[in-house]
Amino acid sequence: MLASLIQIAVNPDESVNSRRERAASLVVAQRGADLVVLPELWPVGAFAYTAFADEAEPLQGPTYDIMAKAAAEAGVWLHAGSFVERAEDGTLYNTSLVFSPEGELAASYRKIHRFGFDKGEAVLMGAGEELVTVALPETTLGIATCYDLRFPEQFRGLVDAGAETLIVAAGWPERRRSHWTLLAQARAVENQAYVLAVGSAGTHAGVEQAGHSIVVDPWGEVLAEAGGAEEVLTVEFDPAKATATREQFPALKDRRLGLAPRRLA
Repeated sequence: MLASLIQIAVNPDESVNSRRERAASLVVAQRGADLVVLPELWPVGAFAYTAFADEAEPLQGPTYDIMAKAAAEAGVWLHAGSFVERAEDGTLYNTSLVFSPEGELAASYRKIHRFGFDKGEAVLMGAGEELVTVALPETTLGIATCYDLRFPEQFRGLVDAGAETLIVAAGWPERRRSHWTLLAQARAVENQAYVLAVGSAGTHAGVEQAGHSIVVDPWGEVLAEAGGAEEVLTVEFDPAKATATREQFPALKDRRLGLAPRRLA
């Protein structure tokens, strides 16, 4: 598979509409790739809390429309990053969208773990409640967003649901970049899965973004890593390696905790 990770920069001087159009152009430019991924909350900025309510959209709003069209025009599977969704009851969610190469919605995922420690996203947004996987012809994707990366039980649940390639769209801060790289590799190794982790560049509400989008194979080897500025990171990987790794080193079969309750001998 050929994957393109679009590490888009969020500039406060650029309007949301302009950034939507620019992101769509970047997606279309990846024609020939199999999978394209955008970061978390790129329309508004992951730390631009004061703008969340004003920029919130229904699920099938402007971001949905332009990303569906871009996926179809490029003929790619598109994880369109996430945006601020306003549900019918008024609750805001950090919601990711995945589109098929025909531009049809394949899945949506509401971020489960909200960041902020009783402020910011943690109080402004509702929490998702469902694990989401997407079956592609070549591999099954497991979907997660930013802060989710710190919760290994979510990724193990995605693997139990069939995921072989784990997608993490993020707006990760530069000051904790070492955690970003470490955790991406850890999730790959412990789940014997690919991790495609896409960060944003620029500065969101005064918070410098880490960038450094990264692709890690099931053995924990870094296949590609971006720098700190806006760029498109393109990498070719073999999805079958996840299955092969699990067969060669069947550690997942030795699990004893976190499964259905049973007596340990």
